[in-house]
Amino acid sequence: MTKDFIKDPIFPECPMRNVLARIGGKWTLAVLYTLDESDAPMRFRDIELKNPDCSQKMLTQTLRGLEADGLVSRTVYAEMPPRVEYSLTDRGLSFLPILRQLIDWAYHNLHDIVTDREKYYEQRG
Repeated sequence: MTKDFIKDPIFPECPMRNVLARIGGKWTLAVLYTLDESDAPMRFRDIELKNPDCSQKMLTQTLRGLEADGLVSRTVYAEMPPRVEYSLTDRGLSFLPILRQLIDWAYHNLHDIVTDREKYYEQRG
């Protein structure tokens, strides 16, 4: 087992928890969405500019995890200076309908969720 295998302490043999833990990472959906918005492969700096609140370290870790899971492809070009581009794989593309549906749901429910949060915290002082 590699160090990137996410093991749930309560259900260590559950593959669903393993995959969902990666998809549920803080920057995973934002990076997949960013790559989806582009019509062409993107360089690291371009992804970084679209996600300015994500540190270089976290973006690197997120892209490596997505590459390890086969959702993102990393292509290195032997140029000076070296050029590296990221794009969605077929597996990554197959996840996009789910991602878009989640974004649509969040967009349509955002106002009510924020209102409910405010009520909840007001009631608890």
